[in-house]
Amino acid sequence: MRKFTLAAAAALALSAGALQAETLKMATIAPSLGAAITMATFANVVNDNLDGTEIEVSGGGAATVHMIEVAKGNLDLSMTSPVVYNLLAGGKAMYQNTPEAPELSKNLSLLMWYPYGAYHFTVRADSDIQSLDDIEGATVFLGPQGGGAYNAAKGWVAATTGLVAGEDYDAIKANWQTGFQAFQDGKIDVYVNGCLDPCGQFIQFTETEEIRFLAPESHEGESVDKFLGKFRFLAEVPAGAYSGQINDTAVASFDTAVGIGVRSDLDEETVYQITKAFWDNIEQVTSEAPWAKALDVSYAATQRGLITLHPGASRYYEEVGVLK
Repeated sequence: MRKFTLAAAAALALSAGALQAETLKMATIAPSLGAAITMATFANVVNDNLDGTEIEVSGGGAATVHMIEVAKGNLDLSMTSPVVYNLLAGGKAMYQNTPEAPELSKNLSLLMWYPYGAYHFTVRADSDIQSLDDIEGATVFLGPQGGGAYNAAKGWVAATTGLVAGEDYDAIKANWQTGFQAFQDGKIDVYVNGCLDPCGQFIQFTETEEIRFLAPESHEGESVDKFLGKFRFLAEVPAGAYSGQINDTAVASFDTAVGIGVRSDLDEETVYQITKAFWDNIEQVTSEAPWAKALDVSYAATQRGLITLHPGASRYYEEVGVLK
């Protein structure tokens, strides 16, 4: 009888432990986008290699909104960027009507950085639009309005061509899914997506049609330097990245870092363990995902903007020698 009692108690203890497993909520942008795929991959690797913690991922919406929800404690992890975090901390741009933004920014820390990927300004191959300077009067999807991608793409166009969204060309209002669908259906002239090649959207589109990626006539000058600032950098879309791509040379564009933000008040041990579970098992994704070669633990821990590493993440990066 005593044996049965002890066995039952052990089973109950195991059951209780399972019930106490911590569930973290992560929000990403549209799940088909490269940055979201990186975040979902992060969650999958952690879930496969860390007992007692589960990351649930939901896709859709704008990272600018998700960051606010993380800071409020309604989410645990979301996408962030050095530019957008600085705007949050300063209560500027998309946060100018959110008076609590500077205070909220204090509850958002960094877990890791990774490259967003070059911004691809795209038209059909038979379009009369040959360069970014030719989009005057065109209908353009820059990204969801109010989001970081929209503001970055709009800024690049203005800095390199002088063209202003809403005045010189029509920047349509749409989410990521409907923006891409509009391009597929031929309802807009230009589609913009930042991603690490190869991007799923362009693989899909070039199965049946050819595309041209657009560069500005010039990507030099004071306005471009000001746009790039400290956290964006020049990049290229390589020639031959897609079977239906007609560009025979690399196309000038820009890139930026994005990252996984985490609640500052999430306990240090949890953040340490999920950071460790991902980077200690990064080989699980590198052989299957061509974009994974861009993931680098040293890049992940660099200082970019005002956001600071969560103490749990910092502890891991110190242990592996990329942070001193």
